Parts: sequence; C-alpha cells; structure tokens
Amino acid sequence: MSKPAPGELGEPIRKLIGERCVQLLNERGEVLVEVWFRKDIPARAAATQTKSGLTYQEVPETTLFGVMSVRKLSRDYRKQKVPAGVYTLRLSTQPMDGDHMGTAPYSEFLLASPASEDPRPDVMEPKALHEMSAKTTSNHPAVFLLFPGKEAGAEPKLVSKGDGHWVLFWLIEASAGGKKVLLPVGLTLVGASSSA
Repeated sequence: MSKPAPGELGEPIRKLIGERCVQLLNERGEVLVEVWFRKDIPARAAATQTKSGLTYQEVPETTLFGVMSVRKLSRDYRKQKVPAGVYTLRLSTQPMDGDHMGTAPYSEFLLASPASEDPRPDVMEPKALHEMSAKTTSNHPAVFLLFPGKEAGAEPKLVSKGDGHWVLFWLIEASAGGKKVLLPVGLTLVGASSSA
C-alpha cells in the first residue's frame, strides 16, 4: 500500500523513505507492524557484482535501510519486547564471538532504534548503533534477522520459513557505482532464535 512514512522521523531520514508500506496484521485484521524501506540503498559493488546480484555484504554496516512503526507490542529475534513506537532500521553484522555462536542461521540483522534518537541517515560507528538500538529494549540492541533475499520479487510477500519465522521478502532499489540495481531483502518480522 502507499502511505507516507511516519511524521515522528527526522526530516533528513523521512525524505529518503519511500511511500510503499507493508503492514503485518494479526488474525483479527489489526495492524501490528508497518515497514517502509529506503528509496535508494547506497551499496559498494563492482560492475561484475551488480550483474550477479547484490547481497547485504555490499552495503556498508550501519546503513539506514528503512523504518518500522510498531503499533502493538512486538518482539525481536531475541524475544525482547519492542514497545509501540517508530524505529529506524539499520544494517548490522553479528559479532563473531563466543556469546553469539549458534544463535542465528545468518549473521546480518537490522537493528531497530527509536526514531527520536536517530535523526540523521549518515552511517555511524557500529558501537554507536548498538548503544542507540539498546535504548529500544533498555538492555541489548533490538535485532531483526535478515534472511538471504533469494525469494524476493517486485511485490512484497510474507513467507513462512518454519519454526514460527515469518519473513518479509522484497526487492528494493539500490545504487552501486552510479548504477541503479536491486537488492533482495528478507526481513524477519515474526520469529526468534531457538537460544533466546
């Protein structure tokens, strides 16, 4: 559906967000979560890579991907409570350390941060993103697992990936080397780590 991004966003971020909105509804038809992606994701990729297809690895860490409006209390991939509110979504890679081994099938996540804490779209230090996102839960960054986007198409679709995981697949626009390309995204909206 077409819907303007939330007014709670800082204007520098709001103007980068597209008007295509995906809503996650419960069984009663109530809106739980709304997601908007950025109009154009900046990527770093050679011409050969853009021909074979972009992946998350070509997007700089902490890049703004989009925004999420949580209408009713939600939970992230660690089963942490994400209160109702508006959040930015930025790319992060899971640390390769003993604390995180075996907690997720993939290493890329979108971290949700309160929109009021994230007024500008610029990339930042990963540590600063982790601290900002932790304000969502008051403990640990709010993490939403990214699946490889192989199932993504021009129209967004919600796909069950088993074990209670529901993933939003969507091809979103990106720029690499001055060319427009597509980035396939698979954002987990429902589902949690078995170790959470």
